[in-house]
Amino acid sequence: MEADPTERTPMTDSPVVAFDLLTTQLLNDPDLDVSLTATGLHVRGRLFAYVDAGSLVVDLPEARAADLVGRDVAAPVAAGRAEPKGAWVSIDDSDDWPELAAEAHQFVGEPAVGKDS
Repeated sequence: MEADPTERTPMTDSPVVAFDLLTTQLLNDPDLDVSLTATGLHVRGRLFAYVDAGSLVVDLPEARAADLVGRDVAAPVAAGRAEPKGAWVSIDDSDDWPELAAEAHQFVGEPAVGKDS
């Protein structure tokens, strides 16, 4: 029986392996602006994603974070590892990690209006 090409392939069942795969993807970003430290993934020196208790925690715009929480895709995080630019949320499903980490990377990495924009 052939596999359904529209069916999503899970990233992995292990949060550690999923984060390692995600990290590799982001470190190979053509902008070369992502770094990995003991606290998580950074863009231009600002933390935008990390793993906590098997979930990915990302900093997203407040409206996007509220939308994801409202749809039960994410849960709010009261206090992240760094001051958020928007709002920290936690995502359990590793299939959603690449898309939401990319959003966090873009959001946190954007220069402030009037500064290199």
